[in-house]
Amino acid sequence: MPLATTRRTGLVDQVIEQMRSAIATAEWKVGERIPTEPELVTALGVGRNTVREAVRALAHAGLLEVRQGDGTFVRATSEFSGALRRLVGSELREVLQVRRILEVEGARLAAVNRTEEELRELTEVLSAREKSMEARDYTVGVDKDAEFHGAVMRCSHNTLLTELYQGLTEVVRASVATTVREAPHKANVDHRGLLRAITERDPDRAAAEAAGFLDELLAELADSDV
Repeated sequence: MPLATTRRTGLVDQVIEQMRSAIATAEWKVGERIPTEPELVTALGVGRNTVREAVRALAHAGLLEVRQGDGTFVRATSEFSGALRRLVGSELREVLQVRRILEVEGARLAAVNRTEEELRELTEVLSAREKSMEARDYTVGVDKDAEFHGAVMRCSHNTLLTELYQGLTEVVRASVATTVREAPHKANVDHRGLLRAITERDPDRAAAEAAGFLDELLAELADSDV
């Protein structure tokens, strides 16, 4: 465990920062249980109340989730993604709308700015995604789907757009997982058209391909509310 014994001033803030660092560096991964309260007390050299306050603050920020009887689990890697992660489910429509805004412009820029090396990465990730989905290994398939969309955004070479999307990584993955769970027939959606448009440096077609599937999902959500 990378946590260091804290100093005596600002104990709660120090513990919060050390725990946040453990989450951000994936020492504590999303979905995993963090060390128990006694273990944290020993590792940090602070009292139980200090640990409890730090956990409470990070839970309020959306990074941790306290499950009575089971322990405390990592929910998200940042306050931003933690807040957005809570939208998945009842507010799936809002998540998809935000994804559409970012992914359409990201795809357009990717078609213009991608490099040959980035194109090879996109091809490899999409191939892995398709194989996983066809094998109904949806856990890996969802991961690869989110990885593919993230790689498209990096191809945009727009740092701010990419960073904004990175803040959405967990909620994007969760929205994909929700879609696959509720509509398994959507697992095999074809992203090869998007890859071809990026390969052929056709920004308008890339934007249309990126919008297509998300528009279809949004339309289905609208119909389900009728």
